[in-house]
Amino acid sequence: MNFSYSEKTKALIEKLTGFMEAYVYPNEKVFEEQLAAQKDRWSEVPPIIDELKEKAQEQGLWNLFLPDSELGAGLTNLEYAPLCEIMGRSPIGPEIFNCNAPDTGNMEVLVRYGTEKQKKQWLEPLLQGKIRSCFAMTEPDVASSDATNIEASIVRDGDEYVLNGRKWWTSGAGDPRCKIAIFMGKNDPNAPRYEQQSMILVPLDTPGVKIERMLSVFGFDHAPHGHAEITFENVRVPVENIIWGEGKGFAIAQGRLGPGRIHHCMRLIGAAERALEQMCIRAQERTTFGKVLADQGVVREWIAESRIDIEQARLLTLKAAYMMDTVGNKEAKTEIAMIKVVAPGMALRVIDRAIQAFGGAGVSQDFNLAAQWASSRTLRLADGPDEVHRNQIARLELRKYASKEMVKQS
Repeated sequence: MNFSYSEKTKALIEKLTGFMEAYVYPNEKVFEEQLAAQKDRWSEVPPIIDELKEKAQEQGLWNLFLPDSELGAGLTNLEYAPLCEIMGRSPIGPEIFNCNAPDTGNMEVLVRYGTEKQKKQWLEPLLQGKIRSCFAMTEPDVASSDATNIEASIVRDGDEYVLNGRKWWTSGAGDPRCKIAIFMGKNDPNAPRYEQQSMILVPLDTPGVKIERMLSVFGFDHAPHGHAEITFENVRVPVENIIWGEGKGFAIAQGRLGPGRIHHCMRLIGAAERALEQMCIRAQERTTFGKVLADQGVVREWIAESRIDIEQARLLTLKAAYMMDTVGNKEAKTEIAMIKVVAPGMALRVIDRAIQAFGGAGVSQDFNLAAQWASSRTLRLADGPDEVHRNQIARLELRKYASKEMVKQS
């Protein structure tokens, strides 16, 4: 395996790093100040976001996640990894470059499975950053870590489908720019287990769609993006809104989640890398008990362990990306599952050490450590909880030895 960055990637790393330092990091506080000044945190997007998005687009730092060279940057997963990591260093970073979830996953679904009409109506404005989208899969009344548990219904009635169900953690639905949802539900409960579900496009202004409330994450509302609980009551959409076809929902979900999972891991590495950087700077500036923090043995342990944790996670992420590029997502499923377990835990440990080094400041709004910790913690659940991935890893590992007999020792 060769993890060396291509010349194209090296040039983009330099360009992206320069953009982050010149425009993104200095404007994180501006974003928060503009958001706080609004009468309604959900009614509009802080102007700084559109200003930065326009600059990023002008500089060609746009849709870097898409491997399609006509629609995106034409990068492989391995080439995109360090760029996604850099964007993940800032809570507002991914959106600035139109590389933010859940839009990335939704765009990938439309690129792979959408009809020409669906692409024209929804993919094009998403690629241009003119609208945003959400993904309505998780439900409050069932254990949604098993997607076959989904109870929301999709019933055909002539030239329309009628949708009913209650969804939550529909990230992005609170954004005033969010115009379209990809809704997952059962269209045939009697079909084979993995062919019961379908995905369908639902404009959020369709009658019967109601945002019940916005959910917080450890007290953070993540406005204006947010995470919504939504009811769909007798929602009617045209038959042409179905994606790929009836019974293809589970297959689409698996295709969508593969890249999404590794993108989350890449961003987590970036968040952890920045936390370590902040910890090292802080440790050399603060004095306690007659020594700078950097000279305290325990702090050096934190720094060393953090560097070890990050490098291990990065290497596993790069291996998974390499395999996705060379043998495909299906063959790379073990590596994707492993990094999905490893990366959130790694980020939580590193960010927690940084918080400890910052003391009271670490849990305040003056630094982004608390917000990054909260976001990282959600990723032990999002795209499948750790336990599901561990079970898959163990199952695949056991399968290797299923036909072998233990050598009996006398």
